[in-house]
Amino acid sequence: MTERKIYDMLAEAFHAEGTRLHFTLLGDGNMHWATALERMGCTMIHARHEHCAVSMAIAAANARDEVGVASVTCGPGLTQIMTALATAVRARIPLVVFAGEAPLRQAWYNQQIDQAPFVTATGALYIGAHWPARMPDQVREAFFIARQERRPVVLGVPFDLQAQPAPDLPAPAPSATLIPQIGRMMPDPAHLAQVADAVAAAQRLVVIAGRGAKSSGAAAACVDLADQRGGLLATTLPVRGLFHDHDFDLGVAGGFSSDTARAAFAKADLVVAVGASVTHHTSDGGKLWPKARVVQIDSRPVGFHQGRQVADLYLQADAKAGVEALIAALPASPAPAEFRSNDLAERLRTAPVDATPFPTRPGLLDPREVIRKLDALLPKDWEMVNASGHCSYFTAHMRGRPADHFHTIREFGAIGNGLSYAIGVAAAKPGRPVVLFDGDGGFLMHAQELETVQRHGLPILLCLLNDGAYGSEIHKLRSDGLPDAGAVFGRGDLGAVGRGFGLDGAVVADLNDLVAHVGRFDETRRGMLLDIHIDEDITSPVMRRAHPPRPH
Repeated sequence: MTERKIYDMLAEAFHAEGTRLHFTLLGDGNMHWATALERMGCTMIHARHEHCAVSMAIAAANARDEVGVASVTCGPGLTQIMTALATAVRARIPLVVFAGEAPLRQAWYNQQIDQAPFVTATGALYIGAHWPARMPDQVREAFFIARQERRPVVLGVPFDLQAQPAPDLPAPAPSATLIPQIGRMMPDPAHLAQVADAVAAAQRLVVIAGRGAKSSGAAAACVDLADQRGGLLATTLPVRGLFHDHDFDLGVAGGFSSDTARAAFAKADLVVAVGASVTHHTSDGGKLWPKARVVQIDSRPVGFHQGRQVADLYLQADAKAGVEALIAALPASPAPAEFRSNDLAERLRTAPVDATPFPTRPGLLDPREVIRKLDALLPKDWEMVNASGHCSYFTAHMRGRPADHFHTIREFGAIGNGLSYAIGVAAAKPGRPVVLFDGDGGFLMHAQELETVQRHGLPILLCLLNDGAYGSEIHKLRSDGLPDAGAVFGRGDLGAVGRGFGLDGAVVADLNDLVAHVGRFDETRRGMLLDIHIDEDITSPVMRRAHPPRPH
């Protein structure tokens, strides 16, 4: 019988924490541990780059609302994942990364580096596991911190130590058993009365729900509050679609707001943010609701965030409990009638998100028309992944799609993660069709992961809005009067790149061609890359406001 090693003991500890899905790129520092974990029945997704493995785990954690797990080897394996860790910190994704460390017994090792400072610089936690008798407890601590603080944790273990015989230790209780069960946080009566007075006095109320509202199950209560007071509904970008079936859903609040939504926000006199941190993006730098006071209902309200005062009034409470208590505290008075109208409901249903006219050049498509066409073709229950970059504005406005099927992680502003996120969602929701919307620039940063899609047989449809450039950068360069040649690369034939990796692939220069391509993907569920050539001169409202085009 094979002697039980420390890597076996560590794999058992991860398995006891519920690890059933793991993303990795194998090396000396993690391969024995990962193999032991796979023997226990854990599904393994083998990436072609360490950054991508961790990004996949981030997306899977977000899609499943559980702790994501990835592993890398030591030295360069660890340093490759800094951007992914910083993103997970900003997005508050619970994540545990198993990382090898250089061997202890060697006086010199080529890949030796002090790993902890790199990790802590991102805001993640580093746990160096060097004492075998403590290791099972350290695994539990890593998962506890990831769950309780919604923070990534990296567990570093020297790989020669992993190969030593494992001590005979009792398994600790899993971290989930240590999470305090405290029930919902209820609001203070005095603060509740203040907020109720403000809401009762408001004539043009907008309720904005964030991730806290979604996770606490507050969506229905938000709708009840808006309905009772004749108000409108909106969401932050990460939970876009939470009110997709309501007549007075404004959609995304912030820089991504539609023309119709911006006009409504401009009239608002009170904004109630439920489980939302009211970021710079959500308020569009304070410009979205110039006439409105703000109430924040949150279990952890913060008065000052991202350089701005968050709100005028605060109600510390669980999102669902806080809104329900607020509704009960409101006086039984008629709802204001001036904010809602049949005309507004019609415009929210049918008006273009951005009505600015743009000509299109022959052979190129308007990205707004591309998204409208795809929105009509793609089933509403497919998983949508919205990447970063200039093109992400257009794809954030697909209609009638629930928040549970729309995935976006944009914190830290890094492009290049879209394909990894799509793979993570596909692995987290096996068998579900996944549609990725990305730009050519971000896609090409990690195009090697097409091989991962092909090897694992993942049903991913990549819709690349190809403007032949880094879209945000060319518009910023042009606005500042600088040459754009350093950000322009040409469109090429990315469909052929997809075919080269064994997927289906095609260039799209005619909207009508999308019907056949989407139908073929639906029939085969084989990975497909659609290289959709768009006109780079069609800019999003976000870009036009921040970087006005210079006259020719």
